[in-house]
Amino acid sequence: MRIIAINPNSTAAMTDAISAGINQTLTGADECIGVSNEGAPPAIQGFEDGTKAVPGVLRIIRETPADGYVIACFDDTGLEEARLESSRPVIGIGQAAYHIAALLSRRFAVVTTLPVSVPVIEGNIEQLGFAGSCAGVYASGVPVLELERDPVGSLEKVSKVISYIEKNSPDCAIILGCAGMGILKEPLTARHPSLILDPVECAGRLIPALIAAKMR
Repeated sequence: MRIIAINPNSTAAMTDAISAGINQTLTGADECIGVSNEGAPPAIQGFEDGTKAVPGVLRIIRETPADGYVIACFDDTGLEEARLESSRPVIGIGQAAYHIAALLSRRFAVVTTLPVSVPVIEGNIEQLGFAGSCAGVYASGVPVLELERDPVGSLEKVSKVISYIEKNSPDCAIILGCAGMGILKEPLTARHPSLILDPVECAGRLIPALIAAKMR
């Protein structure tokens, strides 16, 4: 099974981390290959960046054969257009995280990067029918690329927001609202009692099942 993880931004280090994260969830001969969106913004932060990234995402799907595709930006950049472009299963990491959170917990909250990303995520949650299950979308104030440059400082900021959610909306699953936040999952889980979900891992768990169902 060949899976392509499309990083809608152009940062190769993030692409490598995404494909490594998905490969950790796979078994047997299954393989995930990461592809960066060359010419796109270095990070997708808000509607404008996402709009610039969509043509490249669709180009990658047209030019890169696979059994299934993961759109590896929490904004699910170009997801609907990508699903029309390919007959193979396509899943967004945000979409995957919402489904898994809804199956595992009565409610969930999202901790993302900057305030500019919040309206896009809220719109996706509404469109996918999860608004009633979402306790809120919170910005940590951590830019996407800072997650790798300063993981210690990023951890503290994200952890502070999670503590706020746990105090005000207890019993929520916490979704890390950025592909680059996967590096924080382990230390955050050690600090907090809440179920914390990495969206890249969620997509890695779901895409093989979708591919298998499509092949029948």
